[in-house]
Amino acid sequence: MPLRNLTGATAAPIPALVPLGLEEIRAAAARIQGSVIRTPTLYSDAVSRATGAKVWLKLDNLQATGAFKERGAANRIALLSARERAAGVIAMSAGNHAQAVARHAALAGIRATIVMPRFTPATKVVRTEGWGAHVVLHGESLAEAAAHAHDLALREGLTFIHPYDDPGVIAGQGTLALEMLEDAPEISVLAVPVGGGGLLTGCAAAALELHPGMTVFGVEVEAYGAMAQRLGGQPVAVGGPTVAEGIAVRDVGELPFAWLKRQGVEVLVVPERAVEEAIALLAEGAKVVAEGAGAAALAAVLTYPERFAGRAVGLPVTGGNIDARALSNVLLRQLLRDGRILRLHFDIPDRPGMLADISARISALGGNVIEVQHQQLFGAPTVQSTELHLMVEVRDAAQGQAIIAALEAGNYVVRRG
Repeated sequence: MPLRNLTGATAAPIPALVPLGLEEIRAAAARIQGSVIRTPTLYSDAVSRATGAKVWLKLDNLQATGAFKERGAANRIALLSARERAAGVIAMSAGNHAQAVARHAALAGIRATIVMPRFTPATKVVRTEGWGAHVVLHGESLAEAAAHAHDLALREGLTFIHPYDDPGVIAGQGTLALEMLEDAPEISVLAVPVGGGGLLTGCAAAALELHPGMTVFGVEVEAYGAMAQRLGGQPVAVGGPTVAEGIAVRDVGELPFAWLKRQGVEVLVVPERAVEEAIALLAEGAKVVAEGAGAAALAAVLTYPERFAGRAVGLPVTGGNIDARALSNVLLRQLLRDGRILRLHFDIPDRPGMLADISARISALGGNVIEVQHQQLFGAPTVQSTELHLMVEVRDAAQGQAIIAALEAGNYVVRRG
């Protein structure tokens, strides 16, 4: 089955390489100066100790819209002709690209229309409208929304701002690596999240010209490994839920694909769990809030430690737009995995003092009971017993094991779940 692009049409043949190098990226940096934040590149002691690498974080989650997408949008809009500026721009996105185009069109005094799928969360619609864009909700999928955006562009004479398959956008994204390597020239390896491939292409172009021989990896999540599949000559098979929805892309850019293939850039694929671990490590260790896509680069270091151990590694935190409930769930799941929260289940005799004795054994070893479910009437296997479920906060896995041992010493049968 032939690949389909964002419009749903058969993808074009691989294009010839367009000029993309340090000159174009430096020109983009000059265009966007003042409208895009030069975000800090900081050495993270906590992440370095956790991974065995020397890790610098490029904090593009601190952009005004919370993500790196502003770089490409700002540069592409700055390149518009007078006629294009007068007509306006249009983009398709369910997330960060929408807000980036809306913001920079507003800053330039240009009319912006953003087509978003009907399923787009209301908060993202409101944020995009908040930057002054006209939002059109259309279609049940990104592909349907994209097709409608292209139709509107043709009918109304609007310039379509592609999220990743555009040389101006790619050059703008490359300013992230330019800044990072200027601020931390000791970096010898980059890991960059991959959705459509624009960010990786721009960053690799900057890095490989600034430091020939530098190692640059792309990073995709297992459910959406489209770029790795295409680079490997495999059919694209993607789909499924992921916390890294910002890089959940089926149709990678043809320009990025051609450039990365000819440069031999490798794309690493990471499991979903590693992305959750990376979000938690950034939040707890580095005190940085990252969305799933924004933590994907760190997930690669956690998944492939042998590729990064002892090396000076640059990791872009590409976005911080994570839903508060999703962040909470990720952190709690990680506490369970680390053994810092215990879920304990008991069937105990139905007699006075049992719950008090269990609580005393836990508290004597410093555990903190944070949730109790005591099912005495209907859940227990017999009328002479009680079903008890506890959630216990502990310092570390060793303390948890000590508490379980103390409970078992009291002849309690403890099940973890």
